[in-house]
Amino acid sequence: MAVIITTGTNAQTNPTQDLDSKQQAIVRISSLTGKGELVKLKTELNKGLDAGLTVNQIKEILVHVYAYAGFPRSIRGLQTFMTVLDERKAKGTNDITGTEASPIKDQRNKYDRGKAILDTLLGAPQNGPQTGYSAFAPVIEIFLKEHLFADIFERNVLTYTERELATVSVLAGIGGVEPMLQSHLKICLNVGLTAEQLQQFIEVIKHSVGKKEAGSAQKVLNEVLKTK
Repeated sequence: MAVIITTGTNAQTNPTQDLDSKQQAIVRISSLTGKGELVKLKTELNKGLDAGLTVNQIKEILVHVYAYAGFPRSIRGLQTFMTVLDERKAKGTNDITGTEASPIKDQRNKYDRGKAILDTLLGAPQNGPQTGYSAFAPVIEIFLKEHLFADIFERNVLTYTERELATVSVLAGIGGVEPMLQSHLKICLNVGLTAEQLQQFIEVIKHSVGKKEAGSAQKVLNEVLKTK
């Protein structure tokens, strides 16, 4: 399973029942970057900064997208963001840079660190034998643990909750990956997002990406909530 996290720490819970303005901005920025809708993305990047996301948070969101939509989409998103920042600076807007990722002090190897993060996301240790694609191509399971969960998820510029919100947004936007979207929606619930917030996520996708994508994501969410 490919699993794909407020700033500074990895606190996971959100006590509110609505996605706040920053979370909604994460949904829009992530989904539009994954789709390659750069004109719309430019507008949402401005809105994200105005909502209080820092420059480093948005950079991290755009980098995070590459794990699910590829380097080309991520890099085009970063290039668009560079243009946005230049234009805002020319207008005299001073955006907050924000904190950088903290140094990693955990002395375990990357595989073990990544596995521990995945266990946290899933809410249970995964100690059984490899099955499915992991057994068919074991190297990808190593890449997932060492790169996705260690190299990327350990970076605490975003929390696990924010990274999962970005992940489901990309997956909903690109479509055709319903099994992965289902897994990540379950993880969203594990890391503190509520059913009401995920329903609001669908509405944001509907208005930012499209009714078709939102409808497909709604079907997956309905199946997830049936098991909760």
